[in-house]
Amino acid sequence: MKINRLVKKATVVTLSVAILVGGGASSTFANQKDSLDHNEAYGISHITRSDMHNMIRQHGDPRYTVPEFDASTIVNIPSAQKYDENGNLMDIDVWDTWPLQTGDGTVAKYNGFHIVFGLAGDPNRGSDTFVYMFYKKVGEESIDSWKNAGRVFTDSDKYVPNDPILNDQAEEWSGSAALTDDGEVRLFYTNRHGWDGERFFGKQTLTTAQVNISQPDADTLKIEGVEDFKSIFDGGDGKVYQNIDQAFSDGNFMNNHTLRDPKYIEDNGRKYLVFEANTGTEYGYEGEESLYNRAYYGGSTNFFRAEKERLLNSPKKELATLANGALGIIEINDDYTLKNVMKPLVASNTVTDEIERPNIFQKDGKWYLFTSARGSKMTIDGIEDEDIYLLGYMSDSLTGPYKPLNKTGIVLHHDLDPYDITWTYAHYAIPQEGSDNVVVTSYMTNRGYFEEYRSTFAPSFLLNIKGPKTSVVEDGILEQGQITISE
Repeated sequence: MKINRLVKKATVVTLSVAILVGGGASSTFANQKDSLDHNEAYGISHITRSDMHNMIRQHGDPRYTVPEFDASTIVNIPSAQKYDENGNLMDIDVWDTWPLQTGDGTVAKYNGFHIVFGLAGDPNRGSDTFVYMFYKKVGEESIDSWKNAGRVFTDSDKYVPNDPILNDQAEEWSGSAALTDDGEVRLFYTNRHGWDGERFFGKQTLTTAQVNISQPDADTLKIEGVEDFKSIFDGGDGKVYQNIDQAFSDGNFMNNHTLRDPKYIEDNGRKYLVFEANTGTEYGYEGEESLYNRAYYGGSTNFFRAEKERLLNSPKKELATLANGALGIIEINDDYTLKNVMKPLVASNTVTDEIERPNIFQKDGKWYLFTSARGSKMTIDGIEDEDIYLLGYMSDSLTGPYKPLNKTGIVLHHDLDPYDITWTYAHYAIPQEGSDNVVVTSYMTNRGYFEEYRSTFAPSFLLNIKGPKTSVVEDGILEQGQITISE
């Protein structure tokens, strides 16, 4: 844990006072201003503890509740298969997915096809995590219509570029994909190193490649290899975004270092990636001193003081000191190399270390930013391990400031048993041309939990967006894996 001398000294004083009042913080003590209290927002937006507490009151509201799905209708993706090392055909899991999109976030058409990229692999091998490509004809919506083009990359592709970061890649994690102005398919994903506790600590790198696709016949797409395969942003810069050495230099592997899930977006002719990260030393960072920053709490002065004392005496205190999740942004050049590291769009200091799969698009002149989150990673009393969220924020500009949708940031919630096959995660909002409704996709069924059920495309559903408010559309459930309504 990173605690400076001032914090250590203050901790001794705090403990001494607590002992004098009988081993706990008295109500009088809770209402006193602590000498370490400060209010520093670092010029960025925050997911506050007050908003998260208020969000609990919105649990069960049908406007924000993931629809119930009929388990008897759910099927594995028929084309989600591969051959194992012995040449046997096997069903595989498919979880995080993302469509090929245009620069504004709407679904792209590629030679009359829709394309979805996604993570897939052997349900019995947790390390078998790689990007696959699925496709179907535009206008077809059933899960049976999705065909599997297989893995995007071969095992040897990572050795072709003279890139030592790529050479050490162990897995491929989530990202996004865009159809460029010249008709090429550009994939962005997360290169993840392995973990051996000595040299490799799961470092994550934002990575890109052009995916070459051919069409052998009217019904088939085929991957013909990749080119321009390269790293963009490796492991964080330390100042704006925490790097891997900072996260684990003290040997505390409770830290959840993230730098992943790149989402491509364009604005005024410029190219950007929005991604999951953790705040660096210039934007709040982590450590016990963060627990005294009122900017992370929100709400009234009384709420700040009472909530701070609860947190200081909570079993989640250590987790909160490490919680510095962020939704970051970088500008990239036209050749998809790093141009500019920009300050975070939103941070979740003291709340959670992990806000995943950022998704962003512009609608009616506003920017909408979404992120998936798990209650099991949070430090808020009243939020339980089984709580699953899609959080959302709105801004007048790409770079913020961002304000929470629905007053607290709640967009979607469920608290299903993870062993329910209709359990969903990684919700992804896809804008539709000329509509206030977006299509929400996700995956269903936890990986490797069942013999007969694989992780699969969940039924999609409609979410209505109007200004700062969203709501699940009643009777808006679509087909498993459906990504458009415009056809």
